[in-house]
Amino acid sequence: MSDSNKPYRPCVGVALFNPEGKVFVGERIDTPNAWQMPQGGIDEGEDILHAALRELKEETGTDKASLIKIHDQKIRYDLPPKLQSKFWNGKYAGQEQTWLAMRFDGVDSDIDLTADERPEFSKWQWIDLKDTIELIVPFKRQTYEKIIKAFSHSI
Repeated sequence: MSDSNKPYRPCVGVALFNPEGKVFVGERIDTPNAWQMPQGGIDEGEDILHAALRELKEETGTDKASLIKIHDQKIRYDLPPKLQSKFWNGKYAGQEQTWLAMRFDGVDSDIDLTADERPEFSKWQWIDLKDTIELIVPFKRQTYEKIIKAFSHSI
């Protein structure tokens, strides 16, 4: 199957905002200096909100969050060709994401990056949403530009 014929992996992304309006980002364990917001696949039969809360719990150690907004458009990104074979057994060209803006209802000490048996992040921080663009890997920048535009007025 050629790369142009590969499907996109259904996925959720979460822009998790603290009370000060800053968004959570984590530095990927497998890619130092590459930061991102929580995201991950949607399991078969799983609804968007449940998938988002599950991914939050897996990646941040907490699901203390409430929904602000679900972006009304799915956003696709392509993995670079050299990464397509590395992830998901080469099955997908990239991901098709549904993004949610969520309010963090906990306290910083609720965040535990080692809570899951397969941690994704090595460290985390709260930053301005607009600053995520500088930290994200280049192939996801267009996605993050769309998220910034979609959620800047939701905070």
